[in-house]
Amino acid sequence: MHIQTQVQLKPFNTLNLNSIASHYVQVSSKQDLLEALAFAEAEQLNVFILSGGSNMLLPEHINALVLHMHIMGIETLAEDEHTRTLCVGAGQVWHDFVLWTTTQQLYGLQNLALIPGLVGAAPVQNIGAYGVEAGEFIDTVEVYDRNQKKFTCIASADCDFAYRHSVFKDDPNRYIICAVQFKLLKTPELKLQYGDLKAAVGDELTAENLQRQVIHIRQAKLPDPKEFPNVGSFFKNPVISQQDYEAIAIKHPNLPHYPQANGQVKIAAGWLIDQAGWKGKKLGVVGMFHKQALVLVNYADATLHDVRRTYQAVQNDVYHQFGIDLEPEPVLFSQQGLIRSHQD
Repeated sequence: MHIQTQVQLKPFNTLNLNSIASHYVQVSSKQDLLEALAFAEAEQLNVFILSGGSNMLLPEHINALVLHMHIMGIETLAEDEHTRTLCVGAGQVWHDFVLWTTTQQLYGLQNLALIPGLVGAAPVQNIGAYGVEAGEFIDTVEVYDRNQKKFTCIASADCDFAYRHSVFKDDPNRYIICAVQFKLLKTPELKLQYGDLKAAVGDELTAENLQRQVIHIRQAKLPDPKEFPNVGSFFKNPVISQQDYEAIAIKHPNLPHYPQANGQVKIAAGWLIDQAGWKGKKLGVVGMFHKQALVLVNYADATLHDVRRTYQAVQNDVYHQFGIDLEPEPVLFSQQGLIRSHQD
């Protein structure tokens, strides 16, 4: 284990924000993790967990020990007639893992292809796309519990998975994810609730074609972070009451909406942003992408201040037009490496 000082994190966050970490270490094993935590305790440093950097907003300076998770490996733990359970290191690239499962004729994650980031971050946000969430196929999450100072496993039922939510978001400083166990299907069960995906898949109802179409759609709509730095979908799709939806639908009958099992209605944040005039619009060097209004892009050398000014302007305009509060998806961090509220 080699701890570095004054490390530039710009290459490690997909929004390409300048951010200097006072201390940085790459964690490739559980032993590395224990040594890093001991160092942070001795130096009285906060611990900042860096995964793929695809869902975070970083300040210009972080006075903390940044743990860059790089634990690798894919191992079969169990198998029966219908499923196979895999243990996947937190440092594996998510998209590469999804592609690998398809080549192994393991099914369930194909709708989640091309989502940026690493496997270890998937449970935290309960990443989802096209009617599928990672939590549906997570069996267990292997963590280091900083409160109890030991490695342990958390069963899926205890992860409190919900839309873009998990127990790991409720208590962000307690658990460090080392690996994730997935129980995947041996027979594909295609999920085609979204109209554009169903149309793209057409009559070729295979998991391979489903994955191929998901990748094609995402590439057509979403910018490559290497060309246009971004964090993917910047805002969560709001979930509102049926009554509130009906009130908005009177004026906007074409509002894309998705009824939920609990009687509420999920509506498309990208559509709201587009209607508010922000699709393709910039505020300085930050703006909403011209092909997908839900994606905020750093067009030049933006600072965190530039990013916050832009997304707050989007929030204000959507609220004034629709009376709906948009909630950002990426996590905002303080100079101490701690999560802070977007309302601060």
